[in-house]
Amino acid sequence: MTTFDSTKRSLPELLKDITTGKIQLPDFQRGWVWDDDHVQSLLVSIARSFPVGAVMLMETGGEVRFETRPVEGIDPDSVTKQPDQLILDGQQRLTSLTQAVGLDAPVDTRTAKGKPIKRHYYFDIRTALQGEDRLEEAVIAVDENRQTRKNFGRDVDIDLSTRQLECEKLYFPCDKLLSPNDWAGDLFKHNKDEIGTYFEFQEKIISAFSAYQLPVIELKKETSKEAVCLVFEKVNTGGVQLSVFELITASYAAEGYNLRDDWYGSDIRDVPSRKARFEEHELLGDVQSTDLLQAITLLQTRERKLDDLKAGKTGKQVRPVSAKRASVLDLPLDAYQRWADAVEKGFVEAAYFLKGECFYSRRELPYATQLVPLAAVLTLLGNRWREPRVHAKLSRWFWSGVLGELYGGAVETRIALDLEELMNWFEGDSELPRTVIDASFDPTRLESLRSRNSAAYKGINVLILREGAEDFFWKGDIQALDQQGVELDIHHIFPRAWCEAQGLSYRIYDSIINKTPISAPTNRMIGGDAPSAYLARLQEHQQVQLGDEAMNALLEGHRIPAETLRADDFDAFYQQRKRRLLETIEKAMGKKPLLGSDEGAEMAEDAFTQ
Repeated sequence: MTTFDSTKRSLPELLKDITTGKIQLPDFQRGWVWDDDHVQSLLVSIARSFPVGAVMLMETGGEVRFETRPVEGIDPDSVTKQPDQLILDGQQRLTSLTQAVGLDAPVDTRTAKGKPIKRHYYFDIRTALQGEDRLEEAVIAVDENRQTRKNFGRDVDIDLSTRQLECEKLYFPCDKLLSPNDWAGDLFKHNKDEIGTYFEFQEKIISAFSAYQLPVIELKKETSKEAVCLVFEKVNTGGVQLSVFELITASYAAEGYNLRDDWYGSDIRDVPSRKARFEEHELLGDVQSTDLLQAITLLQTRERKLDDLKAGKTGKQVRPVSAKRASVLDLPLDAYQRWADAVEKGFVEAAYFLKGECFYSRRELPYATQLVPLAAVLTLLGNRWREPRVHAKLSRWFWSGVLGELYGGAVETRIALDLEELMNWFEGDSELPRTVIDASFDPTRLESLRSRNSAAYKGINVLILREGAEDFFWKGDIQALDQQGVELDIHHIFPRAWCEAQGLSYRIYDSIINKTPISAPTNRMIGGDAPSAYLARLQEHQQVQLGDEAMNALLEGHRIPAETLRADDFDAFYQQRKRRLLETIEKAMGKKPLLGSDEGAEMAEDAFTQ
């Protein structure tokens, strides 16, 4: 038995069914995302009678019962609550045409750069009649007041704010393409000399819209939920590709569960937002729905593996722990419902752990991807992660991932291994997790760390702050000042101007070795002078009044060698601070720097002789 029909339907008929609510969207569908350029291009294609692709609709009333919503731009209270069909593919095109052609209100679209804008669309009748190659120029977009402006918005360029102006300037509104008679009557009243021009436009352009046929694939209501979800995934692999979250939302919707409501919340259905609860925690504000799904999948596949082992299965019979896309897409609804609240709590525990490691702002976090295994591990550990031995291991694993720069790129395999190996390590297994083994830090890496977007850069900066580094001017440690809203940034210790005057290479003086977090007033007082000069100026400031010993203590808190800094000896300072940073890194990772470097070999020799 066939599960679909293939037919054609006229554009006016489709838009009428959409505006009356006979055709709606499954509620799991993403919002409309097309920008102004896409809308204009679509209007030109219809005007030229070009194909714009098939749409796929599904009959309602069968086994698959999705919650529904009207196409964007249509008031939900103005349409039926029981649509006849749902849009599975073609949402962006149909919504664009509905808003631009089927409704009087301005189109809520965006610029190519994503800025929200409101637009009405018109055909410049004279330009449109100059030939098909001029149609792209003929379609124009005006703002919600039906105007375009120039001179940075100060002057009106095109004014179509009244019907009389439209008629006088011969600009036809696209929202009248399917019902042009009233506009034609007003043209006769305001500009009857152009009636002949209008009739030519009607024959060439308006008729193209009224006669346009779209290919339609209609899934019958007898189609199974598995088939619907599979079809939905396949038809949405092009264009704006669906995320894992959207695909799983479709799958769960077929089982009567609204995952979108669970994540975003719904005032209509009185469902609280899980996303909003994450955003109550500064460090979790950027957690995505896919992060939650991936963490749950880790735990569900681990549970499945343990069941396989318990059942006596071996080798390939044992299904692996996985965080890969395919595994997330296979996540059963009952597993999601069983784990979701516990994993949410695991993420909150992860935020507490990170605060203990001195991360207080999400911009400081080296890797968003490392939050996933961390949250999964803490879901299983509960309060046990606070036990000293467990915490020490967890901290070592975390810093190994950060300073070894192991959580960039595709990390699904590492995430799965970390969950298993960390849990074994916590239970007394002597074998180190792969991330701890793989992590290494080459001392020469310090010389190339210049960007604050680098994970290792962020990590080293936080390690310095964790030592209790205080500002040179304001009273208080840097992190406390940051939480109080004091303007802070990472600045050069030997100022850029001084370094360039000495002929030092940018590659040397701009590395993290010559940088530290300080306040804006401190940086202004430093200026471009030699350290010996700016230290004296800071210490003698009437609001500071610090002796050498107290200032040296502040410098040491930043792992800055005071003696060589005061002597303006950049080379000696550079080597000594590099060594101190390496000591801090070694402490966090629980291992020496790479032995292949001079610094690593020297530090290993020192350890051997102690």
